[in-house]
Amino acid sequence: MLDNFRLEKILFLDIETVPQVSNFSELKEPFSGLWEKKSIPFRKENETAADVYQRAGIYAEFGKIICISAGMLYQKDERRIFRMKSFFGHDEKEILISFAALLNKLSGYTLCAHNGKEL
Repeated sequence: MLDNFRLEKILFLDIETVPQVSNFSELKEPFSGLWEKKSIPFRKENETAADVYQRAGIYAEFGKIICISAGMLYQKDERRIFRMKSFFGHDEKEILISFAALLNKLSGYTLCAHNGKEL
């Protein structure tokens, strides 16, 4: 399958997320009630929604992006070199705008994400 891809046309990326707020007690309604429901399937018998809140960052409705790292291979002389750039900060919107600008420059690239299709 990899024979169908040119390594120099793959953009490797990883997105780091965290929960919207530091702990469950800071979560306002309706999100605290929604987290109560969302967390039921993966809570153990004696766990509360607060106990598993550290997992909230992996769910789009409860998390926020704090860093996107993207890398690509390129050929220089006889060597392949990996170049990486990270977009990070406190403002999720600015991170996404900066990353989108990179994507707009890279037409024809295939995206390869770490855990991009978590099931």
